[in-house]
Amino acid sequence: MEIVIGVFLLAGVVKGVIGLGLPTIAMGLLSISMEPVVAASLLIVPSFITNIWQLLLGPQFMALVKRLWGFIAGILLGTVFSFLPSLTSSSSWTMLALGGVLIIYGFWGIRAKKMPSVEGKNEIWLSPTIGYITGLITAATGVFVIPAVPYLQSLKLNKDELIQALGLAFTASTVALAIKLAMDQQQSSIDWGLSFLALIPAIIGMYLGQYFRKVISETLFRRCFFIGLMLLGLHMLIN
Repeated sequence: MEIVIGVFLLAGVVKGVIGLGLPTIAMGLLSISMEPVVAASLLIVPSFITNIWQLLLGPQFMALVKRLWGFIAGILLGTVFSFLPSLTSSSSWTMLALGGVLIIYGFWGIRAKKMPSVEGKNEIWLSPTIGYITGLITAATGVFVIPAVPYLQSLKLNKDELIQALGLAFTASTVALAIKLAMDQQQSSIDWGLSFLALIPAIIGMYLGQYFRKVISETLFRRCFFIGLMLLGLHMLIN
């Protein structure tokens, strides 16, 4: 119980400061002390509610849905019909994959410069492709930031639109992951009470993060966050 509260409080702080990172932090830290599928099930309520909150902050909801419907469809298809070993499998590949994704995401976060822009004509095929790959990784690791986040950053969205687009993508990924767990007959193992309880420290953490964003360097915080993800991923690979 204490571990869950502490992890979601920290994850909420990170999301409050930089606008993302809650499922990534939660999956990485919780998977050290419990099965990845259990960690993913605890994510459902906090991730869904906080991302709906983020999604509704901006005024461009319908415009983004119209533009990104192929991306969202790709996420749903990739997650629900993934051909990779899923979180519900007993394979040690799951922890290796999760560790690898955290290292890649951390390295990208530290090294990434301004993303090259995607031309409008290329969105037609890139959006469902990137969405599908994101879905595959979501089903295998419970983490849905790669390659979704870099792709959305390449779409020439303004700051508010990007935040809302991230909320849309993460909401779709959370719903898809819940469907995947249901299809794999893991719904009965979900502790809905604990998942709802985890929402409280997550929201408190987000408010704290929004305060910290005003008094600390966001650049320094992001660097420490991504370095921490790389170290956590390395720890998973070694073990």
